[in-house]
Amino acid sequence: MKTKNVKAVTLDIGISEADRKAIAAGLSKLLADSYTLYLMTHNFHWNVTGPQFNSLHNMFMTQYTEQWNALDVIAERIRALGFPAPGTYKEFARLASIEEVDGVPKAPEMIRLLISAQETVARTARALFPVVDSANDQPTADVLTQRIDVHEKTAWMLRSLLEE
Repeated sequence: MKTKNVKAVTLDIGISEADRKAIAAGLSKLLADSYTLYLMTHNFHWNVTGPQFNSLHNMFMTQYTEQWNALDVIAERIRALGFPAPGTYKEFARLASIEEVDGVPKAPEMIRLLISAQETVARTARALFPVVDSANDQPTADVLTQRIDVHEKTAWMLRSLLEE
């Protein structure tokens, strides 16, 4: 069987390859932090106990479901920029700035850990804005803005649970 030589199609969306590469690298870190947050939230959903069980169990489910859907948006933006999205635990562990939690913390500590992780994801997204702005990459800016909004709002709601 004869194989055809398929010529690669050049990507020309008005953003230089160097800028696309830098943006994809930043989005890969955002994807890794987002996946780590997703996994942490799902873990806490499964393992939360105590007087706030029902409300936290349901809240965590709402949060991890939103995070799960966001993973696809971030990964597809990386692909649209012409680069492969990371998709293994090994890559996520290398790229993430959120540390995994050992054991099963008590509910108040779960909330504190999630606040910190939500804020970390917001900072990771915000850190990418200078290159996105200079590259005139509005679609990525839109993704970042949406993610920052969600993570800052979620951190605020979680902080509210710890107030007396």
